[in-house]
Amino acid sequence: MRIQVSRTGGFAGIDRHAEVDTAGRSDAHEWHALAEKAVASGRSTPPIGVPDGFSYTLTVDGKTVYCADPRLTEEQRRLITRVLKEGA
Repeated sequence: MRIQVSRTGGFAGIDRHAEVDTAGRSDAHEWHALAEKAVASGRSTPPIGVPDGFSYTLTVDGKTVYCADPRLTEEQRRLITRVLKEGA
C-alpha cells in the first residue's frame, strides 16, 4: 500500500510532502487499518480551512481525499503525523 500525504498552508506557507510504501513492512497491517479509517473520514473536495491552518491531501493506493485543521479525525491526525515523520 502506498500512502502519500501533502500538507499546505500554515503560517509560513511551506508545503510538505511524504510517502510511505508498506510493502514488506512488519507493521503493514497497522498502517492499512489506520489508512482505511483516515480515508473513510476524508472529503472528496478540499474543505475550507482556517486562517494559517494546514490543509491535507491523503492518497492511499490511488484514492485521494482531503481534510484540514482543526477538523481532523484522530485517525487522520495519526496517519498524517506518521507519514510525515517516517516517509521519504
